[in-house]
Amino acid sequence: MRLTVLGGCGAWPEAGQACSGYLVEHEGFRLLVDLGYATVPRLLQQVTADQVDAVFVSHGHPDHCADLNPLLRARALRDDPPAPLPVYALPGALDAVLALDRPGMLDGAYVVHEFTAGSPLDIGPFRAETRLLPHWVPNAGVRLAAGGRVLAYTGDTGPSPDVVALARDADLLLAEATYVDQVPEDSRRYLSSARQVGRQAAEAASDS
Repeated sequence: MRLTVLGGCGAWPEAGQACSGYLVEHEGFRLLVDLGYATVPRLLQQVTADQVDAVFVSHGHPDHCADLNPLLRARALRDDPPAPLPVYALPGALDAVLALDRPGMLDGAYVVHEFTAGSPLDIGPFRAETRLLPHWVPNAGVRLAAGGRVLAYTGDTGPSPDVVALARDADLLLAEATYVDQVPEDSRRYLSSARQVGRQAAEAASDS
């Protein structure tokens, strides 16, 4: 399993950077996990738009899904469009981003597979387990297993025992940590600090 970080900025992309987006590859299959602002230009430095095999979106905030629109445009607006792109997301999470273009313009470019958090998914060679994690909107953390390796990804989340469960026995935990230490009081249920994530990762390791 190979991981390429396309971006990790929260809320908006800093100059020359991008928001959350990750390319996960195994046995030639290319899965995008989130596509926040400015991730597609970085993606296209690695692969062409038609070489993406599937997309998993953790939640519907634009810093995690806005660049689904240019990715679908890059696939649809060409003389030889590829097959529809499988896109996995929680119910309704992509309604806003998929409504950006005129009705029907991108319909042939994607197929949305809505899932309920907690249910397993098979995405190409990846076995995916999902958990609903606390955020302002429904957010699905995911464990991706393939080739004897496990990658755990939180999306955006506040502290939760489910983060520990998600990370248990994983080879790598890729976790949101918007703040280094102190999270503002009005966000403490919905966002995490690096210190909190470190504690949860240690707890997951000690439980193994």
